[in-house]
Amino acid sequence: MKIIAILAAFAASAAAFAPVAQPVAKTTAVNAFSGELGDQPPIGFWDPLNFCEDGDEEKFARYRYVELKHGRICMLAFLGEVTTRAGIHLPGQIDYSGVTFDSIPNGWAAIGALPKEGVIQLLLFVGFLELFIMKDITGGEFPGDFRNDSLDYGWDSLDSGEQESKRAIELANGRGAMMGIITLLVADQAGINLPLISGV
Repeated sequence: MKIIAILAAFAASAAAFAPVAQPVAKTTAVNAFSGELGDQPPIGFWDPLNFCEDGDEEKFARYRYVELKHGRICMLAFLGEVTTRAGIHLPGQIDYSGVTFDSIPNGWAAIGALPKEGVIQLLLFVGFLELFIMKDITGGEFPGDFRNDSLDYGWDSLDSGEQESKRAIELANGRGAMMGIITLLVADQAGINLPLISGV
């Protein structure tokens, strides 16, 4: 019995001097991009599908550019939905046959009610904006900077804290608008009348 106790004590003391395998520091999206613009309360850095888990800076910048663009589009779409559902429409006619802007229904129904030529014009105009106007030509300060050394709107007069705050606000508003417009469109398809934006 004494021998077993001595061997156990010897094994325990020898284990104290054995090398311990150190955990390898792995770069994940959470620690690679923590503190980046958009890593803000209450969610923090949010990447539920692990698109950024490899820590690739170039890929992250591309995703941020796409997120900003989609957010800007959704802010316009949400504002357009709320405006038309409040009964505010462009004056006049949408085509030469006499169809007026205010006769076009809201939501998904508007797609079928628009004249085919009007839809083609819209697609061509958006394509023109995408290819020639809304792009970074001169190498902006950050992804989504489309000033191209011609527009400023007082941006350069702001200090770096104000600039970062405004960029974070735009990103948060874009995220909210993406959720808002998808909610409106799903409710429209489901036939749910949302009281805050139903016709006045």
